[in-house]
Amino acid sequence: MNAAGKHYKFINSKTGYVIFYSSLKKDLSPDEVKAELDKIKAQVATKNCIYQGTVYWEEIKDE
Repeated sequence: MNAAGKHYKFINSKTGYVIFYSSLKKDLSPDEVKAELDKIKAQVATKNCIYQGTVYWEEIKDE
């Protein structure tokens, strides 16, 4: 993945499976990041026909 941004995975909490990956620019403010992640979360839930509260995101950290 590109090192110029932050990377996130969206997980279905009922199954534990990652259902989507996304990247955002590093220069976004915390409020902009949250807004973008919430928007993506809603799109992922809708596309996968699951309740939005079932989907959560985690930042992918390089180890």
